[in-house]
Amino acid sequence: PGVLPTCCSARYNLALLAFFGFFLLYALRVNLSVALVDMIEPNTSLAKNTTSKVCPEHSSALNVPRNTTGKKYSWDADTQGWILGSFFYGYIITQIPGGYFARKIGGKLLLGFGILGTAVFTLFTPLAADLGVGYLIAVRALEGLGEGVTFPAMHAMWSSWAPPLERSKLLSISYAGAQLGTVVSLPLSGLICYYVNWIYVFYIFGALGVFWFLFWIWLVSDTPETHRRISPTEREYILSSLKNQLSTQKSVPWEPMLKSLPLWAIVVAHFSYNWTFYTLLTLLPTYMKEILRFDAQENGFLSALPYFGCWLFIIMSGQIADYLREKQNLSTVCVRKTFTLIGMIGPAVFLVAAGFIGCDYTLAVAFLTISTALGGFCTSGFGINHLDIAPSFAGILLGITNSFATIPGMVGPVIAKSLTHHNTVGEWQTVFYIAASINLFGAIFFALFGSGEVQDWAVNGRHLHGN
Repeated sequence: PGVLPTCCSARYNLALLAFFGFFLLYALRVNLSVALVDMIEPNTSLAKNTTSKVCPEHSSALNVPRNTTGKKYSWDADTQGWILGSFFYGYIITQIPGGYFARKIGGKLLLGFGILGTAVFTLFTPLAADLGVGYLIAVRALEGLGEGVTFPAMHAMWSSWAPPLERSKLLSISYAGAQLGTVVSLPLSGLICYYVNWIYVFYIFGALGVFWFLFWIWLVSDTPETHRRISPTEREYILSSLKNQLSTQKSVPWEPMLKSLPLWAIVVAHFSYNWTFYTLLTLLPTYMKEILRFDAQENGFLSALPYFGCWLFIIMSGQIADYLREKQNLSTVCVRKTFTLIGMIGPAVFLVAAGFIGCDYTLAVAFLTISTALGGFCTSGFGINHLDIAPSFAGILLGITNSFATIPGMVGPVIAKSLTHHNTVGEWQTVFYIAASINLFGAIFFALFGSGEVQDWAVNGRHLHGN
């Protein structure tokens, strides 16, 4: 059958529900980055938590008085780095198991309970902070355990739901929720901290995560065959489009999989991209406050701007990528490599530029926004390449690549915090240089060794199937 209408279709309903799931997932992940700024004692005398005086204060005074009831903690810069990075110590553990079990039991329950667990532990964050920094680090690591299964589980579901020529569109819609979650949660967290109390940042987003879980369990199915409300025509369309690309073998071909150069091309690209992404995700509010001297309210809005741009570029690039493949007959590998190069070299250039404009607030925000926004092209580049080279094992492949790509989240904030003890412009330039260099290396490696065809080992040794 030909391509079916998208409105009210089961596959696009899945994309929409996943969109809101990843929206909440990233809201739960990044809210600490804003809240932490408000949780730190401003007059701490610790040497490793100094504020730069390079740029002058410029924020206009607000008429509404700031709420000051939230408890403050004397955590130095290194401690803050460990708190921000602790999430990823749990996150890395469940990546590969998440992909493996999603293939065995399906992605619906795994993704649903992963987000539910993250939401529940978020609700306990204020209590953990009050008990001590060790408890807070432990709770954040447990949140990471829950989130670790979500992306592999979603990839595993799309291996059964996404027709090859709609992959870029469907996956970009679902994963774009992560960027919009960042866009909304950063300023909203800033407003909550300013007018109410930082503890409500965790209570509000945690409660929304529990609420979403109920809809996910009720409306979603693992495969088109088990969906109760899908039309027979759509079911046949999806199954027929995937029949030559899915493997029937039950066991996982670990050895040829781990020897696959196209897989390692995704690993390197994913690691490199995430170094820049996680460094900015966790430390941009700090940079806005300590260097550019924005207050908490402005900080939340301006820290969100780059991710709004990224969200737009993810949606747009998904549409363009599938158009180029279907209408212009460009090969999958050409599209994936082109979008990866744009999405990694562009951010590297503008990130370095952002470190050299001094206290020009407008240019600083503009360059950081462009840098992060261009990264949105990577979703339709290496980000969904797992489904191109091995659709049957896409969840496991994402688990492997995301395990390596989680390392920057663990060490990036710690290294950045250790390099910026005095919060000088020169120290932050070093942080940006490191991130840009890693990005550039990853883009070149993927351009040399990436692939767009289903690999032999992924289809029971049958011939290659081009996308």
